[in-house]
Amino acid sequence: MAQMIFVNLPVKDLETTKDFFGKLGFSTNPQFSDDRAACLVISDTIFAMLLTEPRFKEFTAKDIADASRTTEVILALSADSREKVDELVDAALAAGGSPAGETQDLGFMYGRSFQDPDHHIWEVIWMDAAAAGAQG
Repeated sequence: MAQMIFVNLPVKDLETTKDFFGKLGFSTNPQFSDDRAACLVISDTIFAMLLTEPRFKEFTAKDIADASRTTEVILALSADSREKVDELVDAALAAGGSPAGETQDLGFMYGRSFQDPDHHIWEVIWMDAAAAGAQG
């Protein structure tokens, strides 16, 4: 079985966040979702558990970071092409997300980023692996 990742993210309004990611083309797995959590399916091996802040607090004694003021993590997703990077980030911005940094264009690598409704930062990156190898 391929290794999987489940990223747990605190959210202020679960329905708003589910709606946002639905507009980006992602679905949720109802088997692992309820009124306090939603399992966002990013790929066959990548999932984000969107947890209401009270539910998230059940997993940690630490304070929840205010992602509008601090950055604890940057989530990076690969894309199959430069066009796919633009499609996903443009969809995020149209769905109510906000920009998070400048476009990065190194020729062999291209990336853009956005913030979701809870201010979590998502980077979307395409890289030409053959050209990247030639850079080193």
